[in-house]
Amino acid sequence: MKRIAAFLFASVMIQTIGAQSFIQTYQNRANMVTQTNITTNLQEFANLGVKTTGSPANANALNWLKNKYLSYGYAANQMVEDPFTYGSLSSKNLIITKTGTVYPNQYIIICGHFDTINGPGVNDNGSGTSIILEAARILKDVPTEYSIKFIHFSGEEQGLIGSYHYADNVAYQGNTRVLDIKLVLNLDQVGGKNSNVNNTVYCDQDLGGVTTNNPASAVITQELRNCTALYSPLQTAVDPAERSDYIPFEEKGEVITGFFERIESNYPHTSHDTFANTDPVYIYNIGKATVGALQHFAVATTTGSALGTNENKVNVLESVKIYPNPVKDIVSIELPDSNLKNFSFEITDFPGRSLLKTTNETKINVSHLEDGAYLGVLKTADQTVVRKILIKR
Repeated sequence: MKRIAAFLFASVMIQTIGAQSFIQTYQNRANMVTQTNITTNLQEFANLGVKTTGSPANANALNWLKNKYLSYGYAANQMVEDPFTYGSLSSKNLIITKTGTVYPNQYIIICGHFDTINGPGVNDNGSGTSIILEAARILKDVPTEYSIKFIHFSGEEQGLIGSYHYADNVAYQGNTRVLDIKLVLNLDQVGGKNSNVNNTVYCDQDLGGVTTNNPASAVITQELRNCTALYSPLQTAVDPAERSDYIPFEEKGEVITGFFERIESNYPHTSHDTFANTDPVYIYNIGKATVGALQHFAVATTTGSALGTNENKVNVLESVKIYPNPVKDIVSIELPDSNLKNFSFEITDFPGRSLLKTTNETKINVSHLEDGAYLGVLKTADQTVVRKILIKR
């Protein structure tokens, strides 16, 4: 998404939660978001190349998404491809449905686009894509009262082509409402701006268009802000919803909200929309907010005994400290377990080529590497953690 005019509609949120209550089970699931998974998803997304609508790379990205969901345990019959044409080209949206336990025919839609233009699109919109994948992974086996549709749209960069096709032909047929949509939560360009303090996220509110749905959008946008404060360290501000994949639904009268980065990157729609120019920790924190909010909106179970199997896979290495960052010459590793003796540490470039590898060392000399962004991969026998490492002299 590229904004023409955005403004700060409301001041940064002070932690006033109102009627919403903190739910420890929701926090436990939000804590299942990992920087490693976020970074790995961004890396794989970037390596797919320029995913212009209708291109082979775009089709490859669709298959990559499908394989991700299969790896999380979703069944093939939960995935539906929604084909559409754009001029002489064709592309597909991907829809994954998780059925609710109480209201199976009412849907929370969480969506974002996976097509890119002029570059790999790590921020716009690999960031939103990676968060949707992480939310789907964590909530796969978690009972929710409302059904959830995880939707990956193509054709956004050409004018919301894919989301208009879905809204006009699947969610609606003519003037007939086919899907009972509770709300649409859109994630677009939430990658942050490298070398900035990215501690605030915009929550998009419907301030125009079809006016009858504006009051409801104000309510759920406030709830989104509340969830962000409850389940992540981020602050929030309100921004007007515009020019992204929730708009076709807004024009049908549906209730919308979404996340967008507060400090807007200069790089979307260019070849410089790369991993080096994003803030993976910011994406991770928005991921935690998203998982918390999605549980709230879909009314996830709060019973500990009903937790999904994915919640048991806690990676203790996620609390590792790798510093300083940026680094000049020596990278230091502080392990979460001081008794951990057998581990390896590898530095790769973003495509995954190994540049340096050590074993059981907590001080690593990187003085021979050029300035730039790299991946640091720490491994034990059964766990892996990945971090972004900047070398800057």
